[in-house]
Amino acid sequence: MASFSPLFFLSLIFFFSFHNLSSAAHKNHHSKLTKATVLDHSFSLSFPLTSAPLSKHASSETSFLSSLASSSTSTKKRNRNAGEKVEQPLPYDYKSSFKYSMALIVSLPIGTPPQSQQMVLDTGSQLSWIQCNNKSPSPRTAPPTTTFDPSLSSSFSVLPCTHPMCKPRIPDYSVPTSCDQKQLCHYSYFYADGTLAEGNLVREKFTFSSSQSTPPLVLGCAADSSEDKGILGMNQGRLSFASQTKLQKFSYCVPVRQGQGNIMPAGGFYLGQNPNSNTFQYIDLLTFANGQRMPNFDPLAYTIGLVGMRIGTKKLNISESVFRPDGGGSGQTMIDSGTQYTFLVEEAYNKVREEVVRLAGPKLKKGYVYGGSLDMCFDGNPVEIGQLIGDMVLEFEKGVEIFVNKERIMDDMGNGVHCLGIGRSQSLGVASNIIGNFHQQNLWVEFDLANRRVGFGKADCSKSV
Repeated sequence: MASFSPLFFLSLIFFFSFHNLSSAAHKNHHSKLTKATVLDHSFSLSFPLTSAPLSKHASSETSFLSSLASSSTSTKKRNRNAGEKVEQPLPYDYKSSFKYSMALIVSLPIGTPPQSQQMVLDTGSQLSWIQCNNKSPSPRTAPPTTTFDPSLSSSFSVLPCTHPMCKPRIPDYSVPTSCDQKQLCHYSYFYADGTLAEGNLVREKFTFSSSQSTPPLVLGCAADSSEDKGILGMNQGRLSFASQTKLQKFSYCVPVRQGQGNIMPAGGFYLGQNPNSNTFQYIDLLTFANGQRMPNFDPLAYTIGLVGMRIGTKKLNISESVFRPDGGGSGQTMIDSGTQYTFLVEEAYNKVREEVVRLAGPKLKKGYVYGGSLDMCFDGNPVEIGQLIGDMVLEFEKGVEIFVNKERIMDDMGNGVHCLGIGRSQSLGVASNIIGNFHQQNLWVEFDLANRRVGFGKADCSKSV
């Protein structure tokens, strides 16, 4: 398995450092995507910085280096006349499967009539966007399987420059917009390596059935990209799919991915009520004061109360305060479907590594760091090493736990190397704790937005669809 090249990773660090120096006016706005190649089994990350697009130089079979994009926390409320009817949220009830590689890839019906579009389910970002095909079909044929053809949808429209979204009172750095030559609202995302993905902001429906569709939602329609997957942004930002649809609940079940096989297992995905929710254990989302401004804090992420960790039979000596944001926002703990592995702030990571070295130190691959971030890696039989380390448990408020058994504590990096799926967030230039999808395998994760809580339920996710 190939890891990131040193040059590529340094380019990421340079981009992030430059952003930190230049973003004093928008410290709470966070980054989006860079991607690696699934066939090479590079990994995906999440780190709160600035919006960045998909690299057009990567393979179409990709994983996503996803991070936590956000927009302004201010919400504009309509002035309602007395007696004006308040629009009620639609009770969405939609079940689908998704493919799990390093990302959760859902296929959703978009447009009228619907065209199936592959999108990465990402609870760490806001703006949803699709790959668009601007070529006029001749003759008019069935829509392409990989990109969206606007000319085939009767519900498609492009936002003009005069739309408020294109001229926000406060600049929205997660969705940088401008006016193009056609007087349409244009957005551009840059990668750390200088590549570009761009297109127009549009409105389009998701059409789940003849009787169930969303209203027209604001989406990105990416035209300048060779990729065939979009993003389903599901964080708490005002432009996320969840916010625009006033979604009450959504949930997913990540199946176990075995080794390096190219076969992607299928998991389950619900919009609306999950019939398994009576078995879930819930923890409340942490709430912070409106208008709170901290440089290392993402106000739109799903922030939860991690209180401790166990490895094997030992409770690690980590202060609970390490998992909570301090005065500058460092220490926030968030759950993110768009990040592959789990990343911890330095104090927590050092305690984990100290225990792993105590249990399996002689087996460690000396001087080896995978992808610039994972340095608890081993040669040899992963079953034997897993037996030495034991199970891992993430402990949350109310006694809720995520249990990771010793068979799934490490990931196969190829060439006989296996790494613990935990890295230090400092290596990414951030100060957050991020629980990625690798540690959400065989687990229902429900985001109960109406009650501001997250539920966990054990499952065999390969049988959840």
